Formats: sequence, structure tokens, C-alpha cells
Amino acid sequence: MAAGIDNGIVIDRAAGTVRLAGEWTLRALSVRLAALRRELATAQGCAHWSLSAVDRLDSFGALLLWRAWGRRWPAQVDLSEAHRAAIERVARAAARPLVLASAFTIADAVGMLGAAILGLAVHLRDFVALLGQLLLDLLHLVRHPREWPMLEISANLHKVAVKAMAVTALVGFLIGVVLSYLSALQLKMFGADTFIVNILGLGIIRELGPVLVSVLVAGRSGSAMTAQLGVMRVTEEIDALAAMGISRSLRLVLPKVIALTLAMPLLVLWTSAVALLGGWLSAWIELDLSFRYFIDALPDAVPVANLFIGLSKGAVFGLLIALIACHFGLRVQPNTESLSANTTASVVSAITVVILVDAIFAIATRSIGIPG
Repeated sequence: MAAGIDNGIVIDRAAGTVRLAGEWTLRALSVRLAALRRELATAQGCAHWSLSAVDRLDSFGALLLWRAWGRRWPAQVDLSEAHRAAIERVARAAARPLVLASAFTIADAVGMLGAAILGLAVHLRDFVALLGQLLLDLLHLVRHPREWPMLEISANLHKVAVKAMAVTALVGFLIGVVLSYLSALQLKMFGADTFIVNILGLGIIRELGPVLVSVLVAGRSGSAMTAQLGVMRVTEEIDALAAMGISRSLRLVLPKVIALTLAMPLLVLWTSAVALLGGWLSAWIELDLSFRYFIDALPDAVPVANLFIGLSKGAVFGLLIALIACHFGLRVQPNTESLSANTTASVVSAITVVILVDAIFAIATRSIGIPG
């Protein structure tokens, strides 16, 4: 007889009997797992296995025994119904064949492309439907001026404009300092210090100001709009509004779109002014450029058309960010996974659309506001 009672197994080779005892769980067996595997290997061929003294048996212990039995039941096994059910469950799982991933084919690529195109078409259809509904709401408000949601518009203006002034000013100031500092290092080499005004004016007022504010607003206000509408979908508040006969587009979507469209040009103007201030501060330190010269040279270096282009970009970007945020917010399904996925998609889509529209603006206005 070879005894291994300390690790829960007693083998009687003369009688062909194996008796197990104790707890056959992962926690209990992991201490002497290697020795136990050797004991089970020496017990192969025994016809009678007794598990009546086993207190607990989990999936790990059942798998260990099933492999020791050569993936088939011994001739005689003494065990409880609970232990038998555990081993049978492991045996069924082990008998299930593994499904190997098939090679990626051209047909798979075409299918993925088609699914992406169909998904984009669905998004465009819903986006156009939302835009059309907002136009109908505007026509309704023109005919019924007393129904304008002024309280909702003012509340959203406070959220997206006033509360965003601090972060946009800070980021704009730092961007102005960095841009001015890097430009000054290059201009010093060629003795063209005064052209720092041209670089800062055109770069910030025409391009960096609107795009920078749009990215910040898309991540801050756009995500908040999507999350707010999404939570209302999850908690069925939107359905409750519909049951009370209140238009969700008129009371929820339209105020957000109007507020962000009005707030974005103001935020662009504010952020551009602070960025220019930061740029001048850096130019004053690096190039000893006075504030009076900076202010006097700015109108000549940057025609006023660039200011209108920057403000127009801000209004268009604000409109697009609000529409995209509301579009994804209304698509949220009543579960938290859909809420997080649509909020992420809203921010990514808004930033991507802003960059694409900015490129269109750059092409369309390439001959406007550029000093000769």
C-alpha cells in the first residue's frame, strides 16, 4: 500500500482501490498540487475509487480527477450526487470541441465594410430626421412666440458658456504662450521679430481659437449633453415627457442647440483674446515687444475679415457639436453600457466633424482675410 493521506489520497494497489478525503478545491490543493498530480498518476488503472470522505469538490478538483481517470469513468465510483454532478459538468465541458477562429477572408472584409456603411447610413438618416424636427420646431415657435423655451436656453447658456470660460481661458493662455515662445525662437534667428504679431494674430484668431474651443467644448459640454439625454432615456424620463404630451425636441434638444450655437462665437472671442494676451506676454519676455506696439500692429497684420471667419467657425462648430451630442444622446438604450458607448462616440464624432469642417472652411476662405 502506498499511502499519501496527508494530501487527501490513499492508494491500495493490491485491492485496486483509491480512497480520497478532505477538501478537493483549488484553494486546498494548490499547496501540494505537484505532489498530488504524481499520486494521481500512480493511481491510474485502479478500478475502484471512493470519494465518500471528500468534504468539498469544486470544478478544479473535478477536472483534476477527470484527467486522472483518462477522461472516462472508472469501473466503480462511490460518491455523492453533488460530487457526481460536478464531475459530469466538467466532463461535458471537456467533451465540447474547441471552435478555432477561421482565417480572415475577403468576404469578411466586404461584410465589415458593408456593415460600416449601413451603420453610417442609419446615423445620417437619424441625424437628418433630428435636424428636420428642429426646423419644424423653429417654424412652430415663429408662429407661437410665447412658447419659446427661454428658461431652458438661458440655463444651457450658463452651463456651456459661463462655466466654460475659466478652462478655455487657461488653455488659450497656455497655447498662446507656447506658440509665441516657439515662434520667437525661430524669428530671432532671422531678425524678423515683428512678424510675431502676424503669426499669433492669424494663427489664433483664424484657426487655433475656434478649433481649440470646439475640442474643449466637445469634450466638456458635448459629452454632458449626451450623458444627460442618455440618463433620461435610461430612467425613462423622455418617455414620461412623451406621455404628458411634451415635445422632447422642443424642450430638450432645441435649447441645447440654440445655446451652444450662440455661446461658441463668444467663447471663441474670449479664448482668442486671452491666447493673444499670453502670446504677447511671451513675446515681451523673449523679444522685448511692447504691448502698445502689439496692439497697434495687430489690426494691420490681421484684417478684420479673419475675426468674422473665426466667429463664423465658432457658430457652425457649436451647432454641429450640439446636434451630434443630442443625436447620440437620443440613441442611448436603457442600459449603462449603451450610455458609455454613445457618450464616447459623441465626443469622438464631434471632434472629427469639427476638424473636417475646419478643413472645408480653410479651402473655402483661402483667399479671404490674407494680407497681400
